[in-house]
Amino acid sequence: MAGPNWADGAAYEAYVGRWSRRVAEEFLRWLDAPPGGRWLDVGCGTGALTSTVLAMADPAQVTGIDRSEGFVAHARATVTDGRTAFQVGDARSLPVPDGDADVVVSGLALNFVPEPERAVDEFARVLRPGGLAAAYVWDYADGMAMMRHFWDAAIALDPAAAEADEGPRFPVCRRDRLGAVWTDAGFADVSVRGIEVPTVFGDFDDYWRPFLGGQGAAPTYVATLTGEHRDALRDLLRERLPVEPDGSIRLTARAWAVRGTAR
Repeated sequence: MAGPNWADGAAYEAYVGRWSRRVAEEFLRWLDAPPGGRWLDVGCGTGALTSTVLAMADPAQVTGIDRSEGFVAHARATVTDGRTAFQVGDARSLPVPDGDADVVVSGLALNFVPEPERAVDEFARVLRPGGLAAAYVWDYADGMAMMRHFWDAAIALDPAAAEADEGPRFPVCRRDRLGAVWTDAGFADVSVRGIEVPTVFGDFDDYWRPFLGGQGAAPTYVATLTGEHRDALRDLLRERLPVEPDGSIRLTARAWAVRGTAR
């Protein structure tokens, strides 16, 4: 089964970018980093975390790096603060000198990096001693309800869909494994916590339409389906999702967040 597509920034925003921004706010409150630092946002995507850093953390500068040219273009167009710069790059080989950053953050990206341990080693390399490295990832196995409902329905109709389900595919999205990656990279004072936010959809179409945008594992899977199969999946989800009397769908999303200090 084809890997997920990451190119269309607007489609990604409609899919999960809007929920990432809510997690980012709580994440930054937890970090409570001092103002005036040099920040690096690895896997910056469309700029959701970068823009929240600018609004909440008073950085001297923020450099966003992502492997998707489309996402970087979207971030450059929408995050126009003069303290920012965005570039295409690989998390496993950051184009940043040793000890150049005060804070390295990553939002919802590590699970999509082959060998995420190499990326976290890079976080340690580019941080000054005493600098802060932190990240958050969706709890795909149990805590990301919008996707859990999707994959459970998809697998009920097509058992082969289990191959694309993010839950079992991304062990770094589990609390213990995420903390171990930070400890193995040599960070001190490592801690992990859950961050849960409401994900309220105005109606079923608000839930379903982003899955047609082609960005991410679930939308990429939908794009492979015949019209008949896609309609069957839509109808099964409509039947299973908890709908409020006003037509809204009220779910929750949990991310695991980790932090540690460079030695």
